[in-house]
Formats: sequence, structure tokens, C-alpha cells
Amino acid sequence: MRLIPKQISTLLAVMLLCMVASGCNYLVIFGYLLGGPPSVEPEFEKETKESLTDKDVRVAVVCFAPNEIKYSFESIDHELAQYVAFQLHAHKIKVVPPDLVKGWLEENKDWDKPEEIGVHFKVTYVIYIDLNEFTLYEEGSPNLYRGRSESIVSAWKMDDDGHAEKIFSAEKTSKYPIHQPVSSGDKTYMTFKGEYMTRLSDEIGRFFYSYFVADEIATAGG
Repeated sequence: MRLIPKQISTLLAVMLLCMVASGCNYLVIFGYLLGGPPSVEPEFEKETKESLTDKDVRVAVVCFAPNEIKYSFESIDHELAQYVAFQLHAHKIKVVPPDLVKGWLEENKDWDKPEEIGVHFKVTYVIYIDLNEFTLYEEGSPNLYRGRSESIVSAWKMDDDGHAEKIFSAEKTSKYPIHQPVSSGDKTYMTFKGEYMTRLSDEIGRFFYSYFVADEIATAGG
């Protein structure tokens, strides 16, 4: 097997990470050499034996955040749903444009069931994110950034009669950076917020799409 330059550079990056990170599994390297980068099957597919990438599957993403979170982060529900929708779209999953979902939610403020969204947009699944905790600051320090959140992510499957069944549910606890916070003097608020929202939405998205082991290693020490 002959490695192309891109494979070689990726392999070297993985090897370097393994040298500096304790507990790295060197089988990852040998697996890459033998058959390319190993991927991780998403939890949704393992549990349900279904896939969001199947033909004719269409998904809507919605997030609920309580008022105590929205007091500090007014639009976090719409923003997180948008970021997750973009991540799914980037992994070849057909998604209802998040602005359309946002518009429907604003016109139907008394909605209380994911199936209402599923019926309106005629989707196969509704991805529902119940955001319980969210912050961008290190505890007790307004000058240090560290994203932290807790949420429950579920998938609701629509049937032909307009009813929905919850077929998947998982908790997501997130912290970034893992090892130490970021000084507000090193990054602007908006830059750090964008980084964490991208990170968090990818962590949520990985419940539904496959990803490379090397990607997980590369982001583990952030």
C-alpha cells in the first residue's frame, strides 16, 4: 500500500498526538496503515439500525432552552439548532433550513411537542435538543472563557399519521477547553463563542454521523 502525501501528513499528526497524549492506542496508527482512517459508528445508528443519510430522509432540528439560560444567552436555542443543522448538512444529511424552523417557532410559540414541527415540515425525524445548562465563562471568573453545557439529545421518528415516537435519547455533557480556560485578553468573546458552538454542535452531531478516530484524538485535548 502506497500512502499519498495527505495520508502521510495525517498519519504523522496522529503519531505526534500519540506521543504527547497518554493512553493513545497505537492500533489506530496500524489500522490507518492497513486500511485508511478508522471511523466510529454513530450511537443513533448502533441503537436504531437506521441512518439519517438514507435516501429520502429529511430532518428538522429544534432546541429548547429555559429562561434562566436565555437570560444570559437570549438566542442560544436558535443558534445551537442552527449550528447543529449546519453540521448535519455538512455530513450529507438533508436538513430543513434552520431559518424556516425558527420562523415557524416564532409564529407558534405555544408548541410543545416535536411532532408538531415534524408534521409541518413533513420530515422523517425531528432532532430535539433539551439544553439544561450553558455558559461560556469559567466559574467565578468573568475574564476567563470556558464553554460548558449539559443537554439531552433525542430523535423522534414521524409516522404516516403525523405521530412521533422517540427512538433515541442521549445525554451530552460538554466542556471546552478541557485542560484550562482561555483568557479574554487572548480571544474576543465572539471568537470564543464561535469556537465553542462549533465544537458543541459537532459533539451533538456525532450522535448521528460517523467520524474518524483521528478527529476525536485531535480534539480531545482542546
